[in-house]
Amino acid sequence: MRRTIDWADGAIVIVDQVALPGEYRTLTLRTVTELVDAIQRLAVRGAPALGAAGALGVALAARQGGDVRAEADRIAHARPTAVNLAWGVSRALDRLPDGADAVLAEAQAMLDEDEQRNRAASANAAEVVLGACPRRPLRLLSHCNAGHLATVAWGTALGVVWHLHARGLVESVLVDETRPLLQGSRLTAWELEQAGVPYRVQPDGAAAAAMARGLVDCVLAGADRIAANGDVANKIGTYGLAISAAHHGVPFVVVAPTSTVDKSIAAGTDIDIEERAPSELTEFGGARVAPKGAAVFNPAFDVTPAALITAVVTEDGVFRS
Repeated sequence: MRRTIDWADGAIVIVDQVALPGEYRTLTLRTVTELVDAIQRLAVRGAPALGAAGALGVALAARQGGDVRAEADRIAHARPTAVNLAWGVSRALDRLPDGADAVLAEAQAMLDEDEQRNRAASANAAEVVLGACPRRPLRLLSHCNAGHLATVAWGTALGVVWHLHARGLVESVLVDETRPLLQGSRLTAWELEQAGVPYRVQPDGAAAAAMARGLVDCVLAGADRIAANGDVANKIGTYGLAISAAHHGVPFVVVAPTSTVDKSIAAGTDIDIEERAPSELTEFGGARVAPKGAAVFNPAFDVTPAALITAVVTEDGVFRS
């Protein structure tokens, strides 16, 4: 499994997630401006991957000289909700007094740690799912993309599927298309196809109906920020999924590395939710699909209260509300 983000020949190399599933290609980012642009247009996305991007961005700035702290601040604020981005920037920046090589070494260590932590977190979560779901093989529901594309490698919520699939315990995965940018149908479905895991893509609005028909044994979700009280910010639509899961008695499991936990945020109401460009809703494939001048509400994330979550699982263990 090739890394989603890496360092090579003095530059940051990422899988261009905007091009998938039509084309698998990589981008070589040689300046902080190129990195910030890639982050903002979602060529690189997913909380753990953003943490790596933040650290590697500081390494890039440190090697090129100039005002490294100003560049680091620009990277940290490229997207506001995912705490991992600022966390990765901060961790790498702490090594700046030791020189550019030390900053790069720290960033590269974070790449290795990310895969290890996500493998451990998803292995822990797989046992939670098996304990909560007596039926075998399992029918799982996934929202957005929390696979290896959202991390350095392996994945968080979708990492659970890799563990269970290897044991022959997955019947199929229902993949929410995840509007408006279709990270589910474009990215998660692509990952499942590559791994040979049976799946079906569904419109986001079909999730509750699927649960009502008994087609879902467990919902798996990642996280972009977890508040101290266990509230979880994740891709828009996650909150509605959690409400439906609670109503139908379906376990709802969140999987994330501990770097996603932000203890400085007391509750989800304090999380800064990013709002995206209106064009993501008013246009599709370059063609207008809403009346000219239509007002738009386009939050990239929502907050799921801890009371609706069966378990939050990290590499350190299982946390229940």
